[in-house]
Amino acid sequence: MSLDTVLSKVQQEVPECVAVGYVDMSTGMLLGVKTLDSHPQEVLDLVAAATADLFQGKSVTAIEKMFRKSRGQPEDARHYFNEIIVFSENLLHTFLRSKKSSGHAVVFVCRSTANIGMVLSKSRVALLEVEKA
Repeated sequence: MSLDTVLSKVQQEVPECVAVGYVDMSTGMLLGVKTLDSHPQEVLDLVAAATADLFQGKSVTAIEKMFRKSRGQPEDARHYFNEIIVFSENLLHTFLRSKKSSGHAVVFVCRSTANIGMVLSKSRVALLEVEKA
């Protein structure tokens, strides 16, 4: 199944999902996106860049480095931040780092009225489907 087909499918499965995107955080590029409304490309590009910042920004990588050091662990590519949830005024944003490729992430944008537990549960299952594509 193509990435676009899978994104359309999982958008319908995650409660009140208005947009889903698949991001390559190493480049800050949006590899695929499905939305209910049209958005300017600049907005979509900023979402991809913000996703990369959330997971791999300077402060986040510094925290991960400090965690490894304080725990006596070697410097490796292991990440501590794998899921991030952001509540905005009208939306719920769920960011999930890929387990297969730590440089990729899926972003689900849902209405704020969505049940957070169901969004997280369905998003985790959807991540597995997106990774297969």
